[in-house]
Amino acid sequence: MNLKLADNTSREDPRLAELLERLMQQRRQGIHPDFAAIARQYPDLADELADLWSIAQLADGLAQPKPDRGTASYRSATPPPAELLPSLPRTFADFEILGELGRGGMGIVYKARQLSLNRTVALKVMLRGDFATDAERARFRAEAEAAAQLKHPNIVQIYEVGEWRDENSNSPPLPYFSMSLIEGEPLSRRIAEGPLPPREAARIVALVARAIQHAHDQGVVHRDLKPSNILLETVHGESQGRPLLGSSVDARIGCVPYVADFGLAKFFDPDATDRQYRTQTGAILGTPAYMAPEQAAGTRGLPGPAADVYSLGAILYECLTGRPPFQAATPVDTILLVLEQDPVPPRLLNPKVDRELETICLRCLQKPADLRYPSAAALASDLEAFLAGEQLSMQPSGLGYLFSRLLRETHHAPVLENWGLLWMWHSLMIWLLCLLTQAMHWANITSHWAYLTLWTGGLATWGMVFWQLRRRGGPVLFVERQIAHAWAAGTSASIALFLIEVVQGLEPLSLAPVLAIISGMIFLFKAGTLSGVFYLATLANFVTAIIMARYPQFSHVLFGTVSAACFFFPGLMYYRRRKR
Repeated sequence: MNLKLADNTSREDPRLAELLERLMQQRRQGIHPDFAAIARQYPDLADELADLWSIAQLADGLAQPKPDRGTASYRSATPPPAELLPSLPRTFADFEILGELGRGGMGIVYKARQLSLNRTVALKVMLRGDFATDAERARFRAEAEAAAQLKHPNIVQIYEVGEWRDENSNSPPLPYFSMSLIEGEPLSRRIAEGPLPPREAARIVALVARAIQHAHDQGVVHRDLKPSNILLETVHGESQGRPLLGSSVDARIGCVPYVADFGLAKFFDPDATDRQYRTQTGAILGTPAYMAPEQAAGTRGLPGPAADVYSLGAILYECLTGRPPFQAATPVDTILLVLEQDPVPPRLLNPKVDRELETICLRCLQKPADLRYPSAAALASDLEAFLAGEQLSMQPSGLGYLFSRLLRETHHAPVLENWGLLWMWHSLMIWLLCLLTQAMHWANITSHWAYLTLWTGGLATWGMVFWQLRRRGGPVLFVERQIAHAWAAGTSASIALFLIEVVQGLEPLSLAPVLAIISGMIFLFKAGTLSGVFYLATLANFVTAIIMARYPQFSHVLFGTVSAACFFFPGLMYYRRRKR
């Protein structure tokens, strides 16, 4: 899959394909790729290369058969060859192995009895044994370190962390850690039987959100929250129906969720303004269907606590609908959906879902992090309010807030950084074309075909040049193709106005005010797709159309000036942003 990605990239820019292949070759050889050095060496390709490098790592690491959702308690992976698995005696360190519970990308989990304390535990042992790299051993230790410092009733508790060496072998010591044994099943297996009742889904996710908030308070971000990493233990007897583990969720849930598998966790300072994250660069970032956009693309910000809030929303979505918010044939295709598309509202897939619960779920899945819940605790509070029949948290109100929401950027806006310089050139081309048209009108040129030839040749030629320049700048995203089609539609409509004047026998440029109407409609599309700032450009064009109708002798000068300004100033802003 990674080779296919490189092939597609080579058609856009051979340098990108070469750099991407260099990084992947270092990764396959066990060398830590120095992405930062390459980004400094090729600053003009750094942004595109960052996105492709993120996707390529996932394509290389996750291109494997889909695991059985009913049996995956930990991160699923294709089982390695038998010679890579640790060969364990029945007695291992202070533990007696009773059976295997599951295995994932980093370790095997056994059911074991701790001999010194005579208690039954879950024992996780490094999966690859003697063949594990230093990076894999460090990541295994990081998982134990992250989980060991968390003491919460809905997080699997770590008992002991250690290493065991076989005295009869020269093999390096085998890392392991023991944890509380959860006698239950993963949430993924429960969902495999069908969507959960909405209130039960809300209770489970509320408890998990409280646990994740505890992790965030301790400076730990999970980064791999998904149904298979949430274990459900059935509540029996007197426990059923009482307030669960200190939560205000006191309805009968029948099971208690536990958060497991901190193998991709990272640390941050929750009190720092400029958060510095400790993480393993080059590691697989998570599971595509539950990853926040900032995890899937390195240019959309650091994946911090807000990424876990997104994953909680994805879990709630799957509990309500029986499927994750985004799923495709390959991990790379799933990532592209995460980056570009909006999820189908849960009520369209399951009419039994309450409208308030759908609102909570979709707020978690907002692509800009600042539009999600500000914390996992805030999410839990709204879920608890829903269960209690209370009012959900309210958004700020007022005219100022309305305008700020109206004018804000969408998650597609970063693509404009690829268009900034081109839009400034486009503004010059539009202004010159309109100025030449106005000069022809003042010179009393009355041939419709002269204007038709000028606009058809000018717009078509510039359109081809513009698109070729954009393609040279790196891979073209799906949303950029949508914008290009909108521009092509506007161009076609503008040229058609000259033909309508011929057919109806009108004077040349009689329909000039309609040009501003067409331009305003295109900016209206851009406002909904890219940034609300373009609503102002829409209004400016509509007002210009009225002025053009009042002063036809200056119509094209007016239109060219306003249209050029609507392209130039956003282009300048995004060009400067890209340079920063």
